[in-house]
Amino acid sequence: MMRKKRLFIAALAAAILFLSAFAIALLPTRTRAIAPVAPGQAAALLEQGRYLAAAGDCTACHTAPGGAPFAGGLPIASPIGTIYSTNITPDPDTGIGRYSLDQFDRALRHGIRADGGTLYPAMPYPSYARISDDDARALYVYFMQGVKPVERHNQPTGIAWPLSLRWPLALWRRMFAPSPDALAAKPALADARLARGAYLVEGLGHCGSCHTPRALTMQEEALDASGKAYLSGGQVIDGWTAINLRGDVGSGLGGWSEQDIVDSLRTGRNPHAGTVGSPMGDVTVHSMQYLRADDLHAIAAYLKSLPAQDPAHPGFRADPATAAALAQGQDATPGAALYLDNCAGCHRSDGAGDTRTFPSIAGNPTVLAPAPTSLLRLILDGSRMPATPAAPSDLGMPGFAWRLDDAQVAQLASFVRAGWGNRADPVSAAQVRKVRAQLERERAERAKPHDPTSTRD
Repeated sequence: MMRKKRLFIAALAAAILFLSAFAIALLPTRTRAIAPVAPGQAAALLEQGRYLAAAGDCTACHTAPGGAPFAGGLPIASPIGTIYSTNITPDPDTGIGRYSLDQFDRALRHGIRADGGTLYPAMPYPSYARISDDDARALYVYFMQGVKPVERHNQPTGIAWPLSLRWPLALWRRMFAPSPDALAAKPALADARLARGAYLVEGLGHCGSCHTPRALTMQEEALDASGKAYLSGGQVIDGWTAINLRGDVGSGLGGWSEQDIVDSLRTGRNPHAGTVGSPMGDVTVHSMQYLRADDLHAIAAYLKSLPAQDPAHPGFRADPATAAALAQGQDATPGAALYLDNCAGCHRSDGAGDTRTFPSIAGNPTVLAPAPTSLLRLILDGSRMPATPAAPSDLGMPGFAWRLDDAQVAQLASFVRAGWGNRADPVSAAQVRKVRAQLERERAERAKPHDPTSTRD
């Protein structure tokens, strides 16, 4: 009898808790309406908005391969299923053409759809909450007047029920998305250049969306530099791990100069490193190459101001022993032999590569990342640097999956993660097998016949 009573009380408490959460989720969120566009300001705001849309990299997510700009349809993988980006052209029926400035702002900075529902946080509104009123107005003018309307219906998500229910997203938003007004009230950094860099990195550039680790409930562990986890390395995006952007030597940007960061953002390469993988390559091609030099330097200065996450354990300390041994033809370990056979021709026996052509392996953040996913993908499948007018050659590295088995890739990766003063954990064949299997799944998906009548890209 007592057991039944306890079960009844527990069930009642659970029901009350569920109904309370449901009721809170359904409560409307009131937001402050921002001032409308002043007469005669539309032309200037349109160009400002065009620049801001590039800085925010809106194209990368809202344009499907081969699709019209901003018409949506790009599949975005999430832990709960595939989300498709939406049409943000000013088409009145399938896009945002009927949005008022207030509705646009609520979606942009608050994560609230025109119908009052909550957007998936694949839309980085926790970061966009930092966008100023002036910049929100400029973006609205640009998307309404500077973007060609495209009729393209939004695709339903690939998320299965009950995870597809929208109302729990409102609870997530209330718990984890900051208030734009509260952020605006916080004092800015005293140094104007650092303040501008923080605004671009923490806000419009939403760098933390990829480069900050997430909790089990999928919020970023920190949204700004007040949190030690901020930009300390984050998600696996399209198979590539977003690296640590803090001041750690080796696994972060501690060994990079401000100009190195500017060059990498603008061209996808600097004298000793190159961008690997399509996610960051897209950022360079669609966003960073269009930014003014002062903004790029502000971003770089801000990133250089971030201390190392783990200063007591640097991931790199230059050591000439590996270079000396390889130069003498000493390849006693399988990893050393594999490096000489497959890598030394470009990256040299000293692991230093060639300026702006073949990235250095010694002290390379991709090589030294705690999770070796990107390095293994690079060895197996290769990669190409992005091509921009400032650096038009899309230099690439070939993949070696066809000639190296899992054990050999593990031996090679372990060797480069420990050579020349690199200090990273070894790699197992099981880790290689997992990345290889993912690549094979991706190839199989690309090889499927395409139905031209399908709404899916």
